[in-house]
Order: sequence, then C-alpha cells, then structure tokens
Amino acid sequence: MAPIGVLTALDQARTQYYHFKAIVIAGMGLFTDSYDLFCIAPVMKIVGRVYYSDGGARPGVTPPAVVSATVGVALLGAVIGNVVFGALGDRVGRRRVYGACLLLMVCSSVGSGFSVCRTRRCALASLCFFRFLLGVGVGGDYPLSATIMSEFANRRTRGAFIAAVFSMQGFGILASSAVTMAVAAAFDHYTGYPAPLDTPECADLTWRIILMAGAVPAALTYYWRMSMPETARYTALVERDVVKATNDIGRVLADLDLGAVAEEEVAAALSRPPPPPRPSYGLLSRRFVRQHGRDLFACAAAWFLLDIPYYSSTLFQSQIYRPLFPAPGLINAFQEAFNVAKFQAVIAVASTIPGYFVAVLLIDRVGRRRLQMAGFLLMAVFLFALAGPYDGYWRDHGAHAGYIVLYSLTFFSANLGPNTTTFILPAELFPARFRSTCHGLSGAAGKLGALVGSIGFLWASQQKDGAAAGHLPGIGMMYALFVLGGICLLGLALTYVFTPETMMRSLEENESDRAQTQVGDGGSDTEAAKSPASMASSHLSMSPILPARVSV
Repeated sequence: MAPIGVLTALDQARTQYYHFKAIVIAGMGLFTDSYDLFCIAPVMKIVGRVYYSDGGARPGVTPPAVVSATVGVALLGAVIGNVVFGALGDRVGRRRVYGACLLLMVCSSVGSGFSVCRTRRCALASLCFFRFLLGVGVGGDYPLSATIMSEFANRRTRGAFIAAVFSMQGFGILASSAVTMAVAAAFDHYTGYPAPLDTPECADLTWRIILMAGAVPAALTYYWRMSMPETARYTALVERDVVKATNDIGRVLADLDLGAVAEEEVAAALSRPPPPPRPSYGLLSRRFVRQHGRDLFACAAAWFLLDIPYYSSTLFQSQIYRPLFPAPGLINAFQEAFNVAKFQAVIAVASTIPGYFVAVLLIDRVGRRRLQMAGFLLMAVFLFALAGPYDGYWRDHGAHAGYIVLYSLTFFSANLGPNTTTFILPAELFPARFRSTCHGLSGAAGKLGALVGSIGFLWASQQKDGAAAGHLPGIGMMYALFVLGGICLLGLALTYVFTPETMMRSLEENESDRAQTQVGDGGSDTEAAKSPASMASSHLSMSPILPARVSV
C-alpha cells in the first residue's frame, strides 16, 4: 500500500511557529502540575500558623498526617486521571478530551482556595477534595500533552519538542515561588510586619490566593487548546479519515506541500475498494502483551522507580533549607513561607530548569535510552554522596555549600535523564490507537511511585530513637538516602535490559519494530510491517475501542 502522504509530510516538516505554539499550549498542564506540587510546601507553613496555633510559645505546625493527606490526594487523583483521560484520548480523540482536562484543572485550582466555612476541619477537607480533582485533571493532561506533541512533531526534533513541553514544569516551579514570595511579602508589609507568634487573620486569605493563582496561566491557554485540530495521526490511523487529516494539518502547518497530497489521497480513496476488516486485538489481549507488553512494562516500571526518589527529594528540601534561614519561632508566617519559596526558586534556577534545557539539547543527539541510563546513574551517585557521610557530617553541616550542591545535582540529573525520558518514551512506542492509553498507564505507575516516595519518605527518614513530633520512628535519613540510591541503580538496570531506543525514527517505524518481532508467531500476526508506510496502513484495521469506520 502507498504511504499515507500527510504522515510522511509531518515526519519531514521543518520546525515552524505552530510547533512552538503547541509547546506552550500543551505545556500549561505540566506548568500547573508543578505549580501546585511546589506551592503546597509554603502553603502548609501558613496553614499551620492559622489553624494549628495553640497560643503557646511555639508557632503552629501542620501535622505530618495532614501534609501527607494534601500531597497524597493529589497524587491519587493523578493516578485516576492518567488512566481515565488516557483511555478517553484513544476512544473519543485527543482534542475532545484536552479542553475538558484543562477546564477541570482551572476549576479545581480556584476551588482549592475556597471552602464553605472557615473552621479547620471544613477548610482542610475542602482543600483535599479540590486537590484530588486537581490531581485528576493534571494526571489526565500527561498522556494527552505528550501524545499530541509527539503526533504533531517531525521525526528529527520530536524528542526535543516533547521535552520542551515537559520543561514547562520548571517554569511552573519558578512561577509558584515567585507568586508565593510576592503574596507573602505583600501581606507582611500590609500587616506591618507582625511578631513571630502573631498571625493576622488575613493570613487565612494568603494561602488561598497562592493556590488560586495557579489557575490563571492554564485559563489563558484554554481558547488556543480548544482551537487546536485533532492530530493527523489520530484522524488518519484511528478514525480512518486521511483526507480530513490532510486538510486539518494544512490549516496549522504552513509551507507543507499538502495540496498535491490531498488530491492524491482523495483519488486513491475513491479508486480503491474499502479495505476488508482485519483481525483486531485489544489492550488486554495476548497479542498486545506479545507485541507491546515489554515496552509497557519498561515505561511503567522506569517511571515508578524514578518518581520514588524524585518526590522524596522534593520533601528532603526541608532538611536542606532549615539551617539556611531563621528558626520558625523567630519569624512570622509570611516570612516563613517566603523563605521556603525562595529556596525553591534557587533550586529551580540552579538545577531544575538547566536540567530540562540540557535534556532538550541532548535528547535527539544522545538518545532516550542513554540519557535515561545516565540520569539514573548520576542520581544514584549523588544520593550515595549525601547518604554516606550524612550521620557523621552532613547532619551537623547543613549549611555547607557542598551539601546544597550535591542536592541540586540530584535534581539536575533527574531532569536531564529519567524525569524527562519517562515522559517521552510512552508517547513514541505504541500504536496510535493505544498511544494515549499506554502513556496514561505508565504515568499512573509513576504517580504510584510518587505516593510511595512522598508518604514513605516522611516515615523512613525519621530516626529510630528520635522521631519528630507526629511521626513514627523510621530507619533514619542516612539509610533512607541509601535506599533511594539503590532504587536509582535498579532503574538503570531496568532501562539497560528493557528500554528500546526511539531516536530519529517515525512513530510508525517504532511500532513496526514491535510488530516485526511477531512474524511467524501466528496467522493473525502477519500484518507485521516492514516499512513505515505499510505500518501506517496496518493502523487502518478495526480499532479495539472505536467501531470500524471509513470516511472519504
């Protein structure tokens, strides 16, 4: 069968303005994700002062169980959102679900700052409820953003485009810190710089404004997200409407010679009889497991292993910045939140954002597999460097520059490697009719790892004989860091054994390799392709989710 012209044109297209516009539009979900993840730390400082102050000689502190709940419900919502919206992206189309996902994030971000009353129990219950909905929206945005960007991009720079979408997380962290610092400083000035134990009533408004501000950037991109056409690969390969795919992509990507392509597609569609139904297979079928099960395991397991140390390192920040700033009893609520946000901004500028930028530069030169292995290895090295002398030196020298540098390099390595590549690979390895679903399953596994890392690390890092108030005794910080380093080495080994390379290959070629391994395994597997063109035609089989349909 002749190649599908619009897909060939997409793979060979030069980088255009719309590609950069799509990066910003698709990246707003990731921006919101990191904004809400990192703003919750300073927010919890203010919440503790407002709702847990007993009027004694110490400032109020949010209990660890409440902190775990606010973090955990968002991650649990992200697990559900990844699975549900990922499946919907393959069932009804990427574009139709995309706007609903963003709208859910906007509404839940605003809702996080509201509650029907101002009592502690009611306010925190409302906060957890809306953060759960926010997690659902953020989780759903992961597979949709990655899939849409991968299907719009050309084969030469596809990795850099998807990595650029994911790098919006770094700017979300920076925006979260900037907003928190600005709001906290404004309220501190407005209230006349209150005493450390004096928490003004307006502090209850401060944390709400910080949370609601996360809805603004996402809301600004809602119109452009809704005006995006459906991806050509979904329209051509899943909906089986090649002519519509050609027309849609011609509206947004200029300088593509699609006029002749469209005429050829129409003529070919009119001249050939409808293709006979081909044997289809579903997500839970043995054939899917044979052809794509290994890749799905590689993507999901690597993401799960990565998010355990990554989210644990986020919580480890409290051990880093504590010696650098005045004790909570010496500053007021606004100043404490300001200091936490300030440290987050420093880490973002010094390590997080540079790590994303280096990933964008190297992803299509070094390759996904090598970058992921290098990132896991470097994370392990730096975590072991923190763990080894922790009890003997680092614990009492927290303000040492080497301590902060090692911590920053851990984040840099994660964003340079596995934190970026685990987002990219699921968007490249699977057929169009399974792509969003499989990315969602991989992302859900990652968020389960984040749950393990976030909640488990709070317990594990506590000393056996000296746990902080509200914590159960753990294994100690040194051993917790050793465990995290070991998990990174496990991720390295898993990547080496199971993860394939997808650099500089079309999406159809990536799938073609998976199918070719099945030639000779059974009669129904004889549709295995030997070229990108024939592989594209194999997508025109009956979808396991959608009813068969042909449009001309």
